[in-house]
Amino acid sequence: MTGKKIVCRCNDVTVEDVERLIDSGVTDIEEIKRLLRVGMGPCQGRTCIPIVISILARKTGERPEEIPLPKARVPIRPVRVEVIVGGADE
Repeated sequence: MTGKKIVCRCNDVTVEDVERLIDSGVTDIEEIKRLLRVGMGPCQGRTCIPIVISILARKTGERPEEIPLPKARVPIRPVRVEVIVGGADE
């Protein structure tokens, strides 16, 4: 038996999850990100976004360079680092 091919370790997303979504007609990287939460874990997509782009390119016939990176979103209001890492009272 073969194991799962993990794309996003932060959110436990597999190659099969990404391919199933693309096969259902979802080919926008922003929508894939929202639906599967790839790029939203602690690594912020450093590992999974390039993998998702390569899967998307393979499944759609586009070149990876033609697929735009998802938009980075900063917090709505500034947050002190101490709050994020748990070193200060919220």
